[in-house]
Amino acid sequence: MAENKESLLGGFKAFLMRGNVIDLAVAVVIGAAFTNIVNSVVKGIINPFVGAFGTKNLESYASCLKDPCRVVDGEMQGIQIQWGLVLSAVLSFLITAAVVYFLMVLPMAKILAKRAAQEKEKESVAETMEITELEVLKEIRDHLVAQRGPLTGTGAGPSSNGSHSGTTSGTHPTS
Repeated sequence: MAENKESLLGGFKAFLMRGNVIDLAVAVVIGAAFTNIVNSVVKGIINPFVGAFGTKNLESYASCLKDPCRVVDGEMQGIQIQWGLVLSAVLSFLITAAVVYFLMVLPMAKILAKRAAQEKEKESVAETMEITELEVLKEIRDHLVAQRGPLTGTGAGPSSNGSHSGTTSGTHPTS
């Protein structure tokens, strides 16, 4: 029983120490704080601005589905649809989504695109260097063959396409 408890606590400790659990906890805490800020902006600025065209409290906008909509003895008579609450929640969502997109998603996408372009550029430069290196080696080979002069025997020297067969038979005049 004691071993089972120790393994259970050890497993729980390992779970808590995983990096993604800590990151998730931080995200939840910051998200909750951010939600409070957005809700305050909606209630303190947006709702009064929209309320300038009617009631100052946006959340008090409602329609009556079944008459009469009035409070009698602390109880609502009729069926009331509180569309102001829904509108306020939609505004909160839109503001949150806009802030997340413009302050987090868009800059991160630009950073990742810039990194990808830099990686692609590095790969292109490396590929160009490999090709250039090969071309330089071919030119050096052709130049050395041309310096030796024509070979005697069955070897024909450089071929007409500028490449060298690599096999020579015969002797060089200076040897």
